[in-house]
Amino acid sequence: MIRRTSNRLQGWNYADTAAYFVTIVVRDRACIFGEIVEGAMVVNRFGSIVVDSWQWLSGQYDHVELDAYIVMPNHLHGIVVITEEDETKKIESGNVAADDSKPNLPLRKPLGRLIGAFKTVSTKQINQFRSTPAESIWQRGFYDRIIRNEAELDAAREYILGNPAKWEEDAENPSITP
Repeated sequence: MIRRTSNRLQGWNYADTAAYFVTIVVRDRACIFGEIVEGAMVVNRFGSIVVDSWQWLSGQYDHVELDAYIVMPNHLHGIVVITEEDETKKIESGNVAADDSKPNLPLRKPLGRLIGAFKTVSTKQINQFRSTPAESIWQRGFYDRIIRNEAELDAAREYILGNPAKWEEDAENPSITP
């Protein structure tokens, strides 16, 4: 049995307020989300589902904001920001216990569970469209890096937005021989 190593920072709470650079790759690096045309990504129907599912995260979870992201032919790069929850949003939504002034919400989802929710939603929709129930779309796990300062945030944004122009050199491009 192959033992998987974790790239997670020991002792870090991945539900804490922070920005995270994430990369999520399609199983077997299959290029199913579209293609690069003249240095720009052109998403197909599956790529559009991935975009919608990614954007769904910030609508579904009050503590999630999305920064720069790009859907590539076989992966997604994005910046997920886990924020302080806005107490007024929770109270206005009516999610308050009847006899308590504090919101009665479940614990915030950490990064891994957020990515799991994204994978579940996008996989279900793609499989419905393809009539392939229960087929996995994504590789197990994902890559993440905690963004620690404004310079790292700017570098991550630049990398994400410039990624389509560098597809011919991308390690996830299956036409490149390792």
